[in-house]
Amino acid sequence: MTDRRVFLQIPGPTNIPPRILQAMNRPLVNHRGPEFEALMKECLSGLKRVYKTESDVVIFPGSGSGGLEAAIVNTLSPGDKVLSVRHGVFSERFGDIAAAHGADVEKIEAEWGRAVDPAQVLDRLEKDAHGSIKAVLLSHNETSTCVINNVEAIGRGMAELKHPALLMVDAVSSLAMADLQTDAWNIDIVISASQKGLMLPPGLAILSFSEKAWEAYKTAKMARWFWDIKRMADAQKQGRVPYTIPTSLLFGLREALTMIEAEGLENVFTRHTRLARGVRAAAREMGLEVLPPEEEASPTVTGVKIPAGIEWTSLNAALLEKGVVMGGGLAKLQGRIFRLGHMGWIFETELTGILATLESSLAGLGYKVEAGSAVKGFKRSAVI
Repeated sequence: MTDRRVFLQIPGPTNIPPRILQAMNRPLVNHRGPEFEALMKECLSGLKRVYKTESDVVIFPGSGSGGLEAAIVNTLSPGDKVLSVRHGVFSERFGDIAAAHGADVEKIEAEWGRAVDPAQVLDRLEKDAHGSIKAVLLSHNETSTCVINNVEAIGRGMAELKHPALLMVDAVSSLAMADLQTDAWNIDIVISASQKGLMLPPGLAILSFSEKAWEAYKTAKMARWFWDIKRMADAQKQGRVPYTIPTSLLFGLREALTMIEAEGLENVFTRHTRLARGVRAAAREMGLEVLPPEEEASPTVTGVKIPAGIEWTSLNAALLEKGVVMGGGLAKLQGRIFRLGHMGWIFETELTGILATLESSLAGLGYKVEAGSAVKGFKRSAVI
């Protein structure tokens, strides 16, 4: 059987560009030697530009969830009150990690499929006259519901209120794909990972850490060793690491940062926004319903309601047969939606074929759809 390309259109990990695969396909170097030192410093410098920050950026071996845990354990103590903004699987996870380490988690619940209202968060903080809330846990982009939050309004609003809480933002599925201005928006910790906008395999958790976060580190009492950010940051500033890190991924990261800078970060944002708009238009042109309202829809993943009479397992099998992999719904959305990721290394040509494949797969399962409608909708809305 002839091998063919599989299009991995889940909400991450993403398709990896050949030049990044090639950059990683090289002999390892001594992670305490001069070549590694230069590599680490190049990666940290490039990441600061992507994060739009002058604060420290720290790389850990691990997943995005590990990065969330690192943010919690390096800044909080057991019993500290945190405000957890929850509207999907991954925003809930952030608060659950804090609770597992003994934090007193207060929840702000938003409807699944909708962005959180910034006023709801800011009103709660305004009532916290004594500053008992130590941190706000917020997802920038919730992939389980395909929604993006207005982090800017919350960050700027917290600064206007002069509330002392740390703002921690999960940007695992938005960094290097949607505009995120760490310093300008007054974000204390931004957590991301390697396998989405940075176009790498999984294996790196990456955090920005503000001066305010470093002050919180000094009094934090939660247990940590592997995730101790000061030990890692101190070593990385010298081009070293306190324990082994996946060096091959750093070679890939350097190449990914080169690719992002060549395209231009703002152009990367524009491309994702434009392609996402086209995908949503294609879905509607086929008579399908998109989960979030247009103004709250994610630029990196689109959630589409499964039409009546179609089972996700059947649609998934039909797509797999044609070499396309999409994500199903999670938790309370399981069986109700499918999720099409358009992250990182993705352009019009690939999405035209992917959407045509989706259309033909639905038609093959008995869904009534006009031939060519997906591509027609996509082209009409994805072109500037």
